[in-house]
Amino acid sequence: MSKIVQRAVSTPADHAHPDARRGRGALSTVRSRYDSETRQREDDGWDNLEEAEPLKTVLHEDSTRHIIAWNKSPDIPFDRSINPYRGCEHGCIYCFARPSHAYLGFSPGLDFETQIVFKPNAAALLRQELAAKGYRPATLSMGSNTDPYQPVERELRITRSILEVLLETRHPLGIVTKNHLVTRDIDILSEMAKLGLVKVFVSLTTLDRRLARAMEPRASTPPKRLEAIRMLNEAGIPAGVMTAPMIPAVNDMELERLLEAAWEAGAREAGWVLLRLPFELKELWREWLTEHFPDRASKVMKLVQESRGGKDYVADFGGRMRGEGAYADLIAQRFALAIKRIGFNERRLGLRKDLFVPPEKDARQGRLF
Repeated sequence: MSKIVQRAVSTPADHAHPDARRGRGALSTVRSRYDSETRQREDDGWDNLEEAEPLKTVLHEDSTRHIIAWNKSPDIPFDRSINPYRGCEHGCIYCFARPSHAYLGFSPGLDFETQIVFKPNAAALLRQELAAKGYRPATLSMGSNTDPYQPVERELRITRSILEVLLETRHPLGIVTKNHLVTRDIDILSEMAKLGLVKVFVSLTTLDRRLARAMEPRASTPPKRLEAIRMLNEAGIPAGVMTAPMIPAVNDMELERLLEAAWEAGAREAGWVLLRLPFELKELWREWLTEHFPDRASKVMKLVQESRGGKDYVADFGGRMRGEGAYADLIAQRFALAIKRIGFNERRLGLRKDLFVPPEKDARQGRLF
C-alpha cells in the first residue's frame, strides 16, 4: 500500500486563476469522487484573487513495496506494467489516467499535473520482483497510464534506472510516450533493440502547435515528437506512432496527416484510440472544451455520445478503446484505409522473452535517494 498524503478536498468547480494555471491543462481542481468535504474559493472584495503565481509542481515520494502492476484486461496486449510516476506534468486534458489520482487523495484536475508522486526505489523493487521464484517474462509496458518521460524524469532518472535493470536481465519492454526525452536513453534502448527486446510508440495527436499547447501543454511539441520517432528508428530502435486519442471535431480531421508525417519520420507500426472520458474526466473535459471551443462544444459532445451509446463514456471491455456507432466506425474505416495506403502494420514486431536472465538478489541494494 502506498502512503502519500492526507486526502485533499476541493469544490466541484474550484477554478484556478488564469495566471495560476498558466502552462497547465485543466481549468479547475474538480472534486474527487472520494472527497467527503468541500472548500470554496471566494473573492473577499480586496482584489486578492486578481494576481496569482503560477502553480508549481510538487513532488511526493511513494513508499510502495511493489513496482509491477498486473492486469487481466482482455482488450489490452500486455498483462504487466510499470508506472514510475503517478500524476503527469504534461497536463494533457484528455488523459484517461486523471481519475486515478483520486485514489491518492488528490483531485484529477490541476492536482494530477502539479502533485506528482514518484517511486525512488523503482529499480530496486523491480530487481526483487524479477528475481522472484516462478517469475515468467512477458512484455512489460511503460506509459500505459502516465508518461515515464514526463519532465521530472529529466532530473529524477527513475525510468532510466528501470531500463538499466531490464537490459541487464534481457527483459522485453514496450514504451508509450509523448516526450522527446525518450531519446536521452537511446544508448540503453539501442542495446535492447539489438536483442529484440524493445519497441517504442510515440503518441501524436495533432500537428497544430496551438492546439497541442492548449490540449497537452507540457508535452513535447509535434515536431519534437516526430524528431523522436526519426532519431529512435535511425538508432535501430523500432518506434511506431499512436494517433491517440482521436477526438470528434477537434483533431479527427488530422488522422491521415498524422499517419503520413509519422511514416516520413520512420514509423512502421501505428494504432489509434478514441477519446475516453471516465469518472471526473467528463467534467474536466467539458470545462476545457467550453473555454477553448465554445462554438463547437455541443457538436463535439454530441459525436462523443453517439460513439458511446448515448453516454459520455462506456467502460466495457472491447469497446472502450474504439467506441461504437457511425462516427466510431468512420474513424476505424479511415484508419484502416490510411494504414493500408501508406504501408503501416505490414509486419508487427514481436519481442523476445527467451533471453531473460533473472537478476541476482542483492541484500546490499539500498534506496536511490
